[in-house]
Amino acid sequence: MKKPIQLFFLTITILTPVLLITSGMRTALSPIFVHVEYKLPNFPPDSYGFTTEERLHLANNSIQYMTGEISEEEFSALQFPDGTPLFNDREISHMIDVHDLTVSMLALWRILIIFFTILLLAGWKNNWLRPLFHALENGAKLTLTIIFGILVYVWINFNQLFTLFHQIFFDGDSWLFYLSDTLIRLFPIKFWQDLFIFIGSFGIITSLILIILGRSIDKEIEAQS
Repeated sequence: MKKPIQLFFLTITILTPVLLITSGMRTALSPIFVHVEYKLPNFPPDSYGFTTEERLHLANNSIQYMTGEISEEEFSALQFPDGTPLFNDREISHMIDVHDLTVSMLALWRILIIFFTILLLAGWKNNWLRPLFHALENGAKLTLTIIFGILVYVWINFNQLFTLFHQIFFDGDSWLFYLSDTLIRLFPIKFWQDLFIFIGSFGIITSLILIILGRSIDKEIEAQS
């Protein structure tokens, strides 16, 4: 195989973990994940008074802002029943950073979805599905390696991983809050632990599907030749 073609399929292998992990993130940003998470029997209640229904409503508002479905003005205008702002300035500042990061991630995810869709169509039309799925299978194996490493880290010391994640993607200590702050009341540490596990599980399942598909296509092509 010529070197440019090898580099092309190597790029596909490298991009596969990015596609699978961002797809897991996008799925987690749906109302269904939050609803299921809040209904889990071991999910901690809000000791400051939010009901589950109130938390669901406000959490979905937060996610809608993160994904660009509502504006910064609408998000900042959210209030407690007594008219005081729901989020303080520090929380708003952090959520602006989270919004920017999330919108960038979603843009990357959409580009990758389009790119891989075109690849599959081109591979089917030009009869190079076999090397394409070999590259995808290698990418799936790489994804499994990355995810298992992260999940082991979550199991050993989630707090350190959580801190490292924020230090990489956010400036300063804007992500540190009091337990009484609204963001912590809506998204306690248990939420983030489960989120990491969900994204990891999503990546594992989709990686296994890709590996099975790749081997099935390989066997089918061999049988036809």
